[in-house]
Amino acid sequence: MSTTVANAFVKQFEREVHEAFQRMGSKLRNTVRAKNNVRGASTVFQKVGKGTASTKARHGQVPVMNVEHEPVECLLADYYAGDWVDKMDELKTNIDERQVIANAGAYALGRKTDELIILELDKSANHAGAATDGLTKAKVLEAFEKMGNADVPDDGQRYAVVGWKQWSQLLGIDEFANSDYVGADELPWRGTQAKRWLGTLWVPHSGLTLKDGARLCHWYHKTAVGHASGADVKTDVTWHGDRASHFVNNMMSQGACLIDPTGVVTLRCLE
Repeated sequence: MSTTVANAFVKQFEREVHEAFQRMGSKLRNTVRAKNNVRGASTVFQKVGKGTASTKARHGQVPVMNVEHEPVECLLADYYAGDWVDKMDELKTNIDERQVIANAGAYALGRKTDELIILELDKSANHAGAATDGLTKAKVLEAFEKMGNADVPDDGQRYAVVGWKQWSQLLGIDEFANSDYVGADELPWRGTQAKRWLGTLWVPHSGLTLKDGARLCHWYHKTAVGHASGADVKTDVTWHGDRASHFVNNMMSQGACLIDPTGVVTLRCLE
């Protein structure tokens, strides 16, 4: 009977961690190219160049585009987030300690996912504006021009991630926050702090890099960055009699890579 109870505890905990990760985990994973169930220590994302159309003579051979294919390797690493759940503490508290630990583990894994993606975005050397001021309308429009000049597709898969200070600065731009420009349905405070502007989904994030007093914000296309997962969130719950506690270990295998630097524009914002 005790074995059955232990199995039920483990299965319930695994479900709670997985649900918490899906609900409160990574904010950026769905904004990049994702590859799941990778087998091995690395995987490859294909970077495809541009093709050129040309004419041909009657009965002549169709010209070959010779599109360049460049494989980009993405290395995976294993990450863990564990903690103890004391048996007697569970009897003395009026909160669900198991759920607290599950949420904490999910948050930790989600932050790690975003951290890896942000580290790859930080490799961009394609800057818009100087790092001597905040996020201004002029800086946004310069980045917008860079995206267009680089032929980054305007297909609804552009994303911009900014810090919370920069989000506040965006709210001071009428074209971003005024319903006269964007319509009531597109205002940034409807339901969640994210909105679509200039064909891009803008999202605030607390984990962006602060370098030399400048917050590195990024405007990118989904195909420019890749995230690979060798294993989704797994949970191992082990009873330790000498501690009278369960040790809850959450783990996952993942990695990220910058596939196409031309698809990322970095806005350095003084903070």
